[in-house]
Amino acid sequence: MGGRWSVRFPQHEGFKCYALISGQCWLCVEGVADPVQLTNGDCFLLPHGRPFTLASDLTLKPVDAYTMFPLPPHGAIRSVNGGGDCSGVGGYFALAGNHADLLLRVLPPIVHIQRESDKAAMRWYIEQMMMELRESRPGGFLLGQQLASIMLVQALRLHLAEGLKGGVGWLFALADKQMNAAITAMHNAPGYRWTLQKLSERAGMSRSAFAMRFKETAGTSPMEYLTRWRMLLAGDRLTSSADPISAIALSLGYESESAFSTAFKRVMGCSPRQYSRGRNPASPSHSEREAARANQLEPAIG
Repeated sequence: MGGRWSVRFPQHEGFKCYALISGQCWLCVEGVADPVQLTNGDCFLLPHGRPFTLASDLTLKPVDAYTMFPLPPHGAIRSVNGGGDCSGVGGYFALAGNHADLLLRVLPPIVHIQRESDKAAMRWYIEQMMMELRESRPGGFLLGQQLASIMLVQALRLHLAEGLKGGVGWLFALADKQMNAAITAMHNAPGYRWTLQKLSERAGMSRSAFAMRFKETAGTSPMEYLTRWRMLLAGDRLTSSADPISAIALSLGYESESAFSTAFKRVMGCSPRQYSRGRNPASPSHSEREAARANQLEPAIG
């Protein structure tokens, strides 16, 4: 980007992840009171899909992004006013899976990575991505995709390490090493017959202390969390596989289909058969349907 400019991006699904390579500009996100000044090396994530504006001058009337940037081929480079003053690289992540809200609902509207040590941790990935975009070598698009995914996970890790103290939710619980151990165990073996005692042993705590801290950090009890996780996994299989309900129930630790169906309806708001036919009252919003594979991001973050 060169000269004076202001570009408004419409509402979007999934994540957007950007890094400012050179120069500086302003970021304004709908619903966030104060604009954010971005400087060389800053990275930011926009997880809630809100419209946003990037600008060199906040007094300028913004131009629609798709007017200024006709949808380019994947990995294309575009410039405004000849470029030279400010440059950046960004990626869009369409997310799949109804369980993405586990991640999205605990993130702020803007995840801003601005500490020098954190920016240094991201710099190599950014430089490699720009090299792939500029040189158009064989396999460049594939490498660009992988680098973008790494940037996203690294940014979430940095945010998790720096900014999630004192909050409540799944991501906050991951920041606690003992709670992380219990959550990872549930995620890795959802069909295992977990008890409060077995989970507390994974965390290296007494049962009562573990139950109290889990509720404080995750906002729910360990067994309620496990049940919801199982039902989210079941929902995915009901809509993406031909597995019978009895097999799904057994794989998730339920001895009978009726017990599974009762738990599913309580958590998801409809029966497994209704859910598989798309008639579920608790059907996720459009943004959630496009949301991140939270069960894949979680092991990388945790």
